[in-house]
Amino acid sequence: MKLSSLNTVPSGMNRSWLCLILSIVVILPIPGKGDEFKNWAHWRGHGGNSISTTAQPPTEWSDSKNVKWKVEIPGRGSGSPVIWGDQVFVVSAVSDGNASASRFGFARSEQKLSFQLFCFDRETGNLKWKRTAVEEAPHEGTHQTNGYASASPCTDGERVYAHFGSRGLFCYDMDGTLLWSRTDFVEMTTRAGFGEGSSPTLAGNAILVPWDHEGPSALYALDKKSGRTLWKAGRDEPTCWATPLVVSSDTGDQVIVNGQSKARAYDLQTGKELWSCGGQTQRPVASPVHFDGITMIGSGFRGSFLGAFKLDGKGDIEGKEQVVWTTPDDTPDIASPMLSDGRLYFHKGKTGILTCLDAFTGKVLFGPERIPGVSLTYASPVAAGGFIYVTGRSGNITVIKDAPTLEIIATNSLGEGVDATPAPVGRELFVKGERHLFCLSK
Repeated sequence: MKLSSLNTVPSGMNRSWLCLILSIVVILPIPGKGDEFKNWAHWRGHGGNSISTTAQPPTEWSDSKNVKWKVEIPGRGSGSPVIWGDQVFVVSAVSDGNASASRFGFARSEQKLSFQLFCFDRETGNLKWKRTAVEEAPHEGTHQTNGYASASPCTDGERVYAHFGSRGLFCYDMDGTLLWSRTDFVEMTTRAGFGEGSSPTLAGNAILVPWDHEGPSALYALDKKSGRTLWKAGRDEPTCWATPLVVSSDTGDQVIVNGQSKARAYDLQTGKELWSCGGQTQRPVASPVHFDGITMIGSGFRGSFLGAFKLDGKGDIEGKEQVVWTTPDDTPDIASPMLSDGRLYFHKGKTGILTCLDAFTGKVLFGPERIPGVSLTYASPVAAGGFIYVTGRSGNITVIKDAPTLEIIATNSLGEGVDATPAPVGRELFVKGERHLFCLSK
């Protein structure tokens, strides 16, 4: 339509109706497969800060109220769901007998497990397809609270990647056709037999695979289309369960990785180590976040540390001006911090106690405050629609206002345990429970 034609109102149509029609044309979204902001392609969401800028999920529900659908997921898996368009992906390790050997709180499967990737229809919850990546008996045990499918899948809208640690990394197209796999990584030996759980990260043409364990540790960058190794960075680190975060800087894209010895940054193109800083605690799990040229990294097991770092450092930056602020108080262990509108939210250890800091200064805005209904936490907080969703292992999810003061909105339960971080997309919240995948919607 030419702009000049808008000056003439067709016969029988008044200007108010014409304006209504034009407004509808303007605001209707154009479907775009590459619109990452309207998907949840990684367990940390677009940008890695665990926030959706477009989603408006419900704030109240029960096991029957505002449940659009739920489906039973066989086996065990604490990887978070990821969503692209009309597809929802989750992983699980399925045993036909669930036999295991347990000793001092740790378990080792005595049977072959079927490591599976599921694809569900977002609207109905119907199974679109299921693929068994590999059937294999795990080579070592895992903590009783950790299964063998703890890494979350990720997708770029053309391919979806299922990472089963020592069992391999598997790349499928969106229809479930296997495109390539990598099963040649050295088997992990994890600290105290706690098991595996780091998730891969997509960035540009690469998929980043962390491999920190009690043997030779490394960070791999693989070509996402072929699986071939682009680079491998050796790491002087013991077991770490954190997931890499990719951020942009004035000198190029950096890969930020937590670690027990040091937090480190690598050049995305070459794998060269750019800067590092010590101070972290034992066996880190929490992943970094990033905002306005600063990355924040913390850990909270047998110690407590959280620091904010500029990205322009070189070499060891400990004690230098690139360290913006640090805090030794109430820092996160398993659940990663969440960053929204310059505010950093994080749990104390594995508890439901929450603190909110100003991300630029480290000043406490509120907390530590115990969140009602939430005691133990594995899942990370997520933010959407002006609210923050705080998830407890019991299955309670408490919704608070995304604000510099604590305001409780609602406490909800789905009737089963939840260790996976929820995924907010559109007007829905996807929650992977102990037995079911839930789609919550008004």
